Order: sequence, then C-alpha cells, then structure tokens
Amino acid sequence: MGPRSYSTQTQRHRIRMATVEPTPTERANFAATQPSAAHSTQRHNAVGRIGPWQLVRLLSESDLARVYLARPADAADDQPATYVIKVLRREWWRDPQAIEMQRRAAWIGRKVSHPHLLPVLSANVQQAPFYFVTPYIPGSALATVLGQGQRLPLPVSLWIVRQVAEALSALHESAHMIHADVKPSNIIVSPDGHSTLIDLGFAHTSSESQHWSSRPVVGTLSYIAPEVVTSSIAAEVSSDLYSLGVTLYELITGGLPFEANAPDELVRMHRESKPSCVRHAVPQLPKPVASLVHRLLAKDPLRRPTSAATIVEELMRLEIECFSLRAS
Repeated sequence: MGPRSYSTQTQRHRIRMATVEPTPTERANFAATQPSAAHSTQRHNAVGRIGPWQLVRLLSESDLARVYLARPADAADDQPATYVIKVLRREWWRDPQAIEMQRRAAWIGRKVSHPHLLPVLSANVQQAPFYFVTPYIPGSALATVLGQGQRLPLPVSLWIVRQVAEALSALHESAHMIHADVKPSNIIVSPDGHSTLIDLGFAHTSSESQHWSSRPVVGTLSYIAPEVVTSSIAAEVSSDLYSLGVTLYELITGGLPFEANAPDELVRMHRESKPSCVRHAVPQLPKPVASLVHRLLAKDPLRRPTSAATIVEELMRLEIECFSLRAS
C-alpha cells in the first residue's frame, strides 16, 4: 500500500464545500447527514440497539440492508453519534449470497488499511444479526457536488481522482480485489478536500465477475467498463480504471461521456461508441490531461494504463504542471 502523498502545491490547495443533504442513494453508500443533528438525541429516543451499539437514527434502507447512525451503547446521552452501522435485513439472514456480500465487504474493509479507503472498524458477520461498523465520514458525496453544477478547478479534480486511484491501488495490490463500483456517489470529499472511496459491497476477484443485470445499483451503468457487459471478457483491475476515467471526464466537462434513456442503449454506447473529446468541451484543457482521460476510457482494457499506481504517478505530475500553468 502506498503512503498518503500530496505535492506541496496540493497541500496548500484546499476546497471549501457546503455540506448538503445527500440523496437517499448517497445515504445508502454511507454519505450520511452530519451527525450534529443527532447530538441532542437522548437515549430514550434511540431506535434500538445491536450488539454493543446504540442505533441513534435510521439513515436509509435498501432491499438488502438498513444503515444507521450509531454510537457505543455505553456512551453518555450527549455523546455525538460518529459511527455508521450497515445491518443486513432479517429476510436475508438465510440467503448465502447476501451474507457473503456482507462478509466480503467487512473482510476487505478490515484487511486493507489506507487513508483514502473507508475502513471497517468491527463486524458481526458469522451469525445473525449480520452487520459491520464504519466511521462516519464528514463531507459530501462527489455526486452531490456535481449535481449542484459546481465545476471544480482542474488541479482539485486531478487531486480527488488521484486520491481515489491511491485507494484502488491499495485494494488491487493488497486484497487483489476489484472495487467494481467506482463512481462519484461512492466518493466522499471532506471540506478540506480529503477523498474517501466507499462501498465495498460489489468488490470481487476477476474470477467472480457479475453480469451488470444482476447489480441493481443506481447510476452504475453510466460508469461501467465495456468488458463488464461482455460475457466473453472477465472484469479486471483495468475495469476500475475505466470507471475512474468516466469520473474524471465528468469532473472536467460537467457531463458523462455517454448518456441514454434505456439501459441497453447505454451498454451499447460503452461497448461501441467513441466519447466526445474532452477538449471539445474544455478547449483550454492541457493535452496531457486529455490524453490520460481518453486512455482510461479505451474500449480495449490492454490500451488503458497498466495499474492504479501508474495513474497516481501521472496525476501527481499533472497536478504540479497544472498549478504551474495557472500561476504563469
């Protein structure tokens, strides 16, 4: 795992983001509302308890799980709730696949320790009730920022993507896992610009790849790699890099490389269509940045950068160059 690394210029450059109420989807991905709203919640108003945890407030629920803001059960009444607990719903307690997904996410979150990857602090995944605990991550989902129409400065966009690439490098090299769901709603950006990749629910090895139609995740198809929707080619590390490229494209241009109303049409575009050049939307974009974006979006996985680590190195150089260009 690579250490957390920032260029001198990047350390001095911080972004200020207003924290907004996330969408239900973002809450499900642990982009919870600020815990300050729960500071005054008294113990008798809590929604329940699970193991040694007091469940302060239901944040969201899906078909598979419920997500709660929580604090230790023995904490004082006025102690802030700074933890998030994801609990598998009772109706799935006998489903092997659902349990395995919960166990896998918990295992990876505890095995891989990295500043830009959401850690799992504790878990109960061997017997019901199945749940795991993560810290609350302050900030906003990157999807929320994009949804507000904010266009971040180019060095900041490169910095955010570099941090995610560092998290992917740790995941790929330490756990030999593909994240499989890299997208802005799974990236939390703190007020000082620190970025965290979250949601390991679909992480898997290349031999365990799932067809896109079995993954009901809102927004995923906009970021999915062509090989993931082609049954003859297994997803690899490079599939995460494609999704990272879509995210960078969106950060730079404010739009997605491919958009369609029907899922099948969107899948076809990822497999066959060439994205519009980023420099058409942003003519002043430096050519090396445009080159990186389009190499990440290559249809053939072999034409993409070889690893997340190589992307980190390239992005570090580009950040410095872009700061220099702006200063000149």
